[in-house]
Amino acid sequence: TLSANHTHALLQTLCHCFDFTGKFLPPVYILVFITGMVANGLGLRSVLQKWEKLGNVSVFIFNLGLADILYLLTLPFLMVYYFKGDQWIFGEAFCKTTRFFFNLNLYGSIGFLTCISVYRYLAIVHPMRMMGRITVTHSVAISVMVWLLVSVQSLPDMFVPKSPINNTKKCFDTTSEKYIEDYLKYSLGWTLTGFCIPLFITLSCYGHMIAVLCHNDNIDEVLKQRSLKLLFILILLFSVCYIPYHILKNLNLLSRLSVIKGTCHKWSNGVYIGHQISRGLVCLNSALNPLVYLHVSEDVCSQLRQLLQQARQAVTSLYTSNLTDT
Repeated sequence: TLSANHTHALLQTLCHCFDFTGKFLPPVYILVFITGMVANGLGLRSVLQKWEKLGNVSVFIFNLGLADILYLLTLPFLMVYYFKGDQWIFGEAFCKTTRFFFNLNLYGSIGFLTCISVYRYLAIVHPMRMMGRITVTHSVAISVMVWLLVSVQSLPDMFVPKSPINNTKKCFDTTSEKYIEDYLKYSLGWTLTGFCIPLFITLSCYGHMIAVLCHNDNIDEVLKQRSLKLLFILILLFSVCYIPYHILKNLNLLSRLSVIKGTCHKWSNGVYIGHQISRGLVCLNSALNPLVYLHVSEDVCSQLRQLLQQARQAVTSLYTSNLTDT
């Protein structure tokens, strides 16, 4: 057993030769926390102010912002974890809670973006048939269903150990080596239901919608432009945040399983680094989701410009006063 453990440890060292995670993720978390809190705060305020004007879609946008803020509030604890050299000081229960909120944000965001896409599709392709049939009550009921489905998908992850045996100072985003094989099966099923199916629904909606927009000259130009903007935002979110994360997460789990079975592939280290980069990119969704607010409310743009102008004036004033004092 000692020899097997020694061989496993040596293979891990060879496959993951340096601490890329501790150097890469903390700066990303700091950037996402600051940007995300400001953008989501302004965006949610704008949505609440224009609730009636935005209609049913405002319910989905509000829930999207709520999912972002729930995750952003956990980032300071993860920053401490990585700054302390992968030493988790907040207890195992809170480790699992932190990872649970990450999953709620990730799959909640995908779910609500899918709902917004379906809503936009119905408004453009079937405007007369849907007029007056979808109420705020329906939107609230659908939102509750999304939260329930995401929670059911994420709940099994809460019962998986997030640290090695007899070492509660770690807080893995997946699980320890002992449970990798079962976790890989769970992760593949989770990817199918939580990501692939919503992606297929979203692509189907926009594929049909673009065909209708291109062949129908009676549709309002502003509506066309808004729909194309939302499509661009969704392409950005899926291609930058969601697709790389799901591919590399499962490949990394497969690589770790291979190490346990005594094989170190040439691509293992590249997959490990790629997975850590994808973890940074996927958390960017909390900072990029407010782009959806820009799509539905022009007020956020003006508020962001005003905020940047005030910050620039404050810095200029401080610099001028320092020069005067000297």
